Amino acid sequence: MATVIIVPGNGCIPVQKCNWYGWLHKELQKKGVTSVLRDMPDPNEAKEKIWLPFMRKMGADEKACIVGHSSGAEAAMRLLETDKIAGVCLVAACHTDLGEASEAVSGYYNRPWQWEKMKANVGWVSQFLDEKDCFIPAEEGLHVHENLNTVRFAPYLAQHASFRTVPRSWRFFPGKDSSCCITAEHCGHAKELGDCFIMRRGL
Repeated sequence: MATVIIVPGNGCIPVQKCNWYGWLHKELQKKGVTSVLRDMPDPNEAKEKIWLPFMRKMGADEKACIVGHSSGAEAAMRLLETDKIAGVCLVAACHTDLGEASEAVSGYYNRPWQWEKMKANVGWVSQFLDEKDCFIPAEEGLHVHENLNTVRFAPYLAQHASFRTVPRSWRFFPGKDSSCCITAEHCGHAKELGDCFIMRRGL
């Protein structure tokens, strides 16, 4: 069974009390899934040179799945350029610093993205892309989708996926090749978010 590494967005400290991270962490543990959620070093600037080594210490490897939100999604993508990861779920990902110095300082956006290397190093990639995100323009996430060939789902919540528990419109489900994806189906069963990681072979 794979370990699930939850990587937050920048500025999220203490991470257990921010957004839906603590909720997902607990739901996975209830299902017997090993979930890792830790306060990140350098939480406000989320610098690549600090976050990527820390993610490896968290257990990010070829047997792990990463759920990365915002800066955590960009960190996951940069990690994929050099490291093999079983699967990645990107939440509110972008590919530029949006002209913000506070984002540029992280180091993720100062060179071209190596999309082909990422695809070669990962078993599957799903993407939760809200085209009405209040912070990230739709074309940012669509660029990631088009270059990384993600399994993409769009909920239109306009909140940058910043909420304490997962909305009822979210649902994880087993995707092709026993992967894990996100869909915006209005199933009304948010608890299935935790179920997804144990419904498939190899996780």
